[in-house]
Amino acid sequence: MPVPWFFLSLALGRNPVVLSLERVVGPQDTARCSPGLSCHLWDGDVLCLPGSLVSAPGPVLVPTGLQTELVLRCYKDTDCDLCVRVDIHLAVHGYWEEPEDEEEFGIAEDPAIEEPRNASLQAHVVLSFQAYPTARCVLLEVQVPAALVQPGQSVGSVVFECFEAALGAEVRIWSYTQPRYQKELNLTQQLPALPVLNVSAHGNDVHLVVDIPEDQRFGLSLYWNQVPGPAKPWWHRNLTGPQTITLNHTDLVPCLCIQVWRLEPDSVRTSICPFREDPRAHRNLWRAAQLQLLPPRAWRLDAPCSLPAEATLCWQAPDGGPCQPLVPPLPRENVTVNKALEFPLLKGHPNICVQLLLFLVPLTLAPSEQVSTWEKQELQECLWADSLGPLKDDMLLVETRGPQDNRSLCALEPSGCTPLLSRASTRAARLGGPLLQDVQSGQCLQLWDGDLGALWACPMEKYIHRRWALVWMACLLLAAMLFLLLLLKKNHVKAAARSRAALLLYSADDAGFERLVGALASALFQLPLRVAVDLWSRRELSAQGPLAWFHAQRRQTLQEGGVVVLLFSPGAVALCREWLQDATSAPGAHGPHDAFAASLSCLLPDFLQGRAPGRYVGAYFDRLLSPDAVPALFRSVPVFSLPSQLPEFLGTLQGPAAPHPWRLAERAEQVSRALQPALDSCFRAPGTGRGMGPEAEDRT
Repeated sequence: MPVPWFFLSLALGRNPVVLSLERVVGPQDTARCSPGLSCHLWDGDVLCLPGSLVSAPGPVLVPTGLQTELVLRCYKDTDCDLCVRVDIHLAVHGYWEEPEDEEEFGIAEDPAIEEPRNASLQAHVVLSFQAYPTARCVLLEVQVPAALVQPGQSVGSVVFECFEAALGAEVRIWSYTQPRYQKELNLTQQLPALPVLNVSAHGNDVHLVVDIPEDQRFGLSLYWNQVPGPAKPWWHRNLTGPQTITLNHTDLVPCLCIQVWRLEPDSVRTSICPFREDPRAHRNLWRAAQLQLLPPRAWRLDAPCSLPAEATLCWQAPDGGPCQPLVPPLPRENVTVNKALEFPLLKGHPNICVQLLLFLVPLTLAPSEQVSTWEKQELQECLWADSLGPLKDDMLLVETRGPQDNRSLCALEPSGCTPLLSRASTRAARLGGPLLQDVQSGQCLQLWDGDLGALWACPMEKYIHRRWALVWMACLLLAAMLFLLLLLKKNHVKAAARSRAALLLYSADDAGFERLVGALASALFQLPLRVAVDLWSRRELSAQGPLAWFHAQRRQTLQEGGVVVLLFSPGAVALCREWLQDATSAPGAHGPHDAFAASLSCLLPDFLQGRAPGRYVGAYFDRLLSPDAVPALFRSVPVFSLPSQLPEFLGTLQGPAAPHPWRLAERAEQVSRALQPALDSCFRAPGTGRGMGPEAEDRT
């Protein structure tokens, strides 16, 4: 997106003038006036005929001052001409004359005379412009309301834009009224000398447009104004006539300056640096800053411009953590760009890095806000890594020397400098004794030696190998234990899948229904499932009693991850409703082998307290019971219709170890075939009286 243009008028003198010119779009002349006034610009130019002076009949509007301003009249984004905007200041001149007889005899004023005194003033202001070879005259019609008509007082101004003119031309401007009541105002002005440089930004490009007459020759140079040090040339060209130079926005830096001069002997050179406070230029300077290695142990910060920076050495561990500054003992040092610096190291090491803190100079946020901000950026290079190899897992020991030759050693770690032989739970503390022996035996490399202390780099390879041997042994032992656990779990899952327990509870309505339940239990036993049903446990049921037998079977089934299946029939529904209405009903009233009636005292609390899901499953036979007949309390668990929902029923019984759907469908077909004879016999048996309808519910 285009940004406002900045025109820099570079006068070829020792004191260049920098102008910021406003842009006016379109070829039409316009006029505007200050608040309270109304003005109109006549179409086309008029004849420049001032005429003779005439006396004012009363208060009239006259021009009292002229001011000019240079602007740009642009027809396209890059096609602009210099233009002169004229500001005409207006005031009321003259007074109304009072009749002598009124003052002498006190005669009342005639209303016909009072009316024009309270009317607004109107004037035709002529503006004449001459700049060789151009001459123009325009007519402005200005009207002032009666409230602003005060003799001798300024009423405002009218602005005309604009008269086009050539660079370096001398312009003359006159202003008067028609008719003319006073001597015309005049103004002579010399437009800026050549050249005019236009710096504009469009997207990622920066355009330098130099407006030079075709017969003039100038030199243009772009250079980096480095402080300290001489200017560093970057680009130079001799120009004839107007030229446009395109730069990429990444080429901008704060010290990039432009110098223009006339190609003649002893000409004065004019320079300007327009990007000193450009945020993009400062960001580019940060990106351009580079650290260079200078053998044997020196380095240099290369940058096109000077910038405030501080540098120090730091120790970079191979684990990728932050580089730890070596302050103390080595202090921070101010950096001068493009100047070699050397730290007093005895030996080089790949883990020694240079850390730079770059500062951005304060920038004004906005013209109306006198607020400045500092920004900073960290730059880090491990300069000797290329020549000395990759980072090493060495331990850096910092030796501190005090009075009376007192010495202490600590190891530089991410948590800080850990004293050797301390009780801290760090690697350096655990290896404090061996590291101290390595320093005394000369196995550590001395990197720096000064009055305040020294730096030692101790290899950790032998300790790492020993540690990794223990780690490998621990990993192998852990892998063996995990493998054994997986085998045990796999065998347990297989065993559970082959023999998941299922406890069937039903109401012994009649012999036909008991045969149907026995057929279902036998079919489930072939899946395989470990099925428990009172039909197969008559001896234990008689010996223990229904309630004790049910408690034992239920506890064992649930402990093994099994499921309790409630087979609903008209008799079972009636028993459930009796228990829901009167919980004190005696379980023995329904026969010695009726485990369903005995189990209700334990089943109902599980459903009432929300413990049933995942432990119980309901089922009923299609032609014996309708879906709505199952009490609402028991619908908190899945309830299946048999044999229509046999695949879903079998999948729920087998749980996580259920086979694929196609395998379930095959098993459901087997169970359905096994149930069909018992179903047919049950419904052909006389006196069953069990079908879907009201008669099934009358038993309650």
